[in-house]
Amino acid sequence: MADAVSGVPGKVTFVGAGPGAADLLTFRAARAIAAADVVIWAASLVQSEVLDHARESAEILDSAALSLEDVVAVYERARDEGLKVARIHSGDPALWGGTQEQVDRCAELGIEVEIVPGVSSFSAVAAIAQRELTIPEVAQSVILTRLGGGKTPMPPGEEVREFARHGTTMALFLSAARSGQLAQELLEGGYPTSTPVVVAYQATWPQELILRCTVGTLEETVKVHRLWKHTLFLVGPALSASGTRSHLYHPGHFHGFRRADPAARRALRAEGATP
Repeated sequence: MADAVSGVPGKVTFVGAGPGAADLLTFRAARAIAAADVVIWAASLVQSEVLDHARESAEILDSAALSLEDVVAVYERARDEGLKVARIHSGDPALWGGTQEQVDRCAELGIEVEIVPGVSSFSAVAAIAQRELTIPEVAQSVILTRLGGGKTPMPPGEEVREFARHGTTMALFLSAARSGQLAQELLEGGYPTSTPVVVAYQATWPQELILRCTVGTLEETVKVHRLWKHTLFLVGPALSASGTRSHLYHPGHFHGFRRADPAARRALRAEGATP
C-alpha cells in the first residue's frame, strides 16, 4: 500500500545479519539497511557495527524492548507513511528467528516484504573449526535442531535422541542451559561417548570461545566454562574424519565440463562407484 501523500509504498525487509560479526553481512543486507527509514535490530545478538550502514536520519529501535505487537505497530506505521523498515535478525531469518509470525502480520497489513538470507551460526562455526560437515562415506546429512523442554515445545518425534539415531552430523541450537539432558539424549540416540563435539560460544564475536570435546565430556565442558546461552554445538563423526575422497573431483568422474580419465574411471567402477 502506498502512502497517500508521497505515493511511495512501505516495505519491510527482514535482514539476516549472520552470527554476529558485522563483516559477515551480505551486500544485499547492507543495502537494505542503508535504504531503511527505520532499523529494528537485536542489540544482544548483532554487533553494533552493522548500524554503520544505516543513514544518520534513520530511526533505530532495539527489538529487545519490543513485543510482537510493538513491532507490528511499526510495520503498520511504515505502511501508512510509506516507510522502509529493515528488521535485522541474527543468523539466518529461516532459523529460530520468529520471522514467520511477522511475515504473516505483514501480509495481513498489506505491506510488501523481502527476506535477505544470512550466514547461519552453524556454518560459521564449521568454518572456524575448519571442518566440512558432510564427509564422503561418513556423513552426508546435517540435522539442525534444538533440545526439547524449553520455552518452545518440540513437535512429537523431534526429540534429540530420535535425530541422534541417524548418527550423522548434528547442529544443536539453544541447548546449553541443559547440557546434561543434551548429552544424555545424544547417548541414548546411539552416539558413542567418543563422538567429537565442537562447542562454540558467541562465534565470530570478539569474545568467541571455541572448544572441542566429546559427547562423553560435553556436560563437564559446558559447566566448567559456565556456558548457558549464545552457544551452539556441532556433533558427529565428520568432525574428526579424514582420509575419504569425494568422487566429484576424482579424475574418473565426468560431467558437462570435464571428461573422465579412462583408467581412473575403470578404477572407480571396480570400487563399486558409478561416476
